[in-house]
Amino acid sequence: MATTPHRIVIVGGGFAGLWATRALRNAPVSILLIDRANHHLFQPLLYQVATAGLSAPDIAAPLRHILRRQDNVEVRLAHVQHIEPEARRVVLDDGCDVAYDTLLLASGATHAYFGHDDWAPFAPGLKTLEDALLLRRRLLLAFEHAEAQSDPAAQQAWLSFAIVGGGPTGVELAGTLAEIARHTLKREFRNIDPATARVRLLEAGPRILSAFPESLSRKAHRQLERLGVEVVAGAPVEAIDAQGYRSNGTFVPARTVVWAAGVAASPLARSLGVELDRAGRVRVAPDLSVPGHPDILVAGDLAAVTQADGKPVPGVAPAAKQMGTHVARTIRDRLAGRAPPAFRYRDYGNLATIGRMAAVVDVHGFALSGLFAWWFWLTAHIFFLIGFRNRLAVLLNWAVAYWSYQRAARIIFGRAPRAEARGPSEAG
Repeated sequence: MATTPHRIVIVGGGFAGLWATRALRNAPVSILLIDRANHHLFQPLLYQVATAGLSAPDIAAPLRHILRRQDNVEVRLAHVQHIEPEARRVVLDDGCDVAYDTLLLASGATHAYFGHDDWAPFAPGLKTLEDALLLRRRLLLAFEHAEAQSDPAAQQAWLSFAIVGGGPTGVELAGTLAEIARHTLKREFRNIDPATARVRLLEAGPRILSAFPESLSRKAHRQLERLGVEVVAGAPVEAIDAQGYRSNGTFVPARTVVWAAGVAASPLARSLGVELDRAGRVRVAPDLSVPGHPDILVAGDLAAVTQADGKPVPGVAPAAKQMGTHVARTIRDRLAGRAPPAFRYRDYGNLATIGRMAAVVDVHGFALSGLFAWWFWLTAHIFFLIGFRNRLAVLLNWAVAYWSYQRAARIIFGRAPRAEARGPSEAG
């Protein structure tokens, strides 16, 4: 009599979930991969979609296409409402229950506004393709609104951009936006000079790129300033509204504010009823299982993992991939009756691009900045993109942008509401 294969439910088709799924290709298991989106997203290049350098399909691929040759996988487009650990069930938004023998939670992270969720409508973050397309629309519309203004003060407010958060995402957004204003949009407007746009990068801490060595942080600071970005460290944001932001007691008019300052784990973790850290991540056991629930494993941004030196494993793509691969090994070992090993993170370094021919690289103490760092960053990102089509499309787009400063995806979708264009103080 045929036996029922071990049932694995994986929530999240990001780096952790997809790497675990693919690592179980030849395992005697049945896998159900659940995601609210139908695609896997290469998040490190999401800012390129937001700044019109790439289109959405360049950095995303349908999950069904990626896994089309893996017969032990079923993909379901759905939103998970909560988990019932005692019953070993996943409850979906359509009311359906999905049973599992082993569950992998890899649902990632979302924006964290540090208790100020009311800032979200005025300072969008960047986590999904929807976020990127919305942000691209806001950035491009800011120049259009400035062009239509007759009042110089209103015009300048629309040409003032603030990026909150001096990590890699904030640095990359600020540098690219400065290049768009000074080069891409040159000679395209009649009533404004886009090059007069002010791009400010706000960091609450003492320096940007705090995860990098201080020497690279200083070099990144100088490279941003050469691009025209105003880097303001020690500037915690105190308030944000449709008209601008307040920092260090001073209100600064800026009609476009972007949030790149913090992340919080997916709220799905709370349904487990287990201990979470301050960011809402699950404190997992060494093999990435949930204490008290060995049948539940957590990977990626949802897992709070401590390295041997006491430092937390960073929420970056390489860490998520390694966790996904480790989860697959844990499942294989358990099915074979072996004790799974503890997860060990291999740190391959940090990369951040600042602009055209400018980047910083920190790999095992080897520090690099400028043009060579930029080529290193470009090569690494091309290599890790999924699919030949994605690599070719990104390479061609970057080649065109390098020689012409043009950005191929500079199309605004949708129509701007009147209130959005005028702001709450002007709307009657």
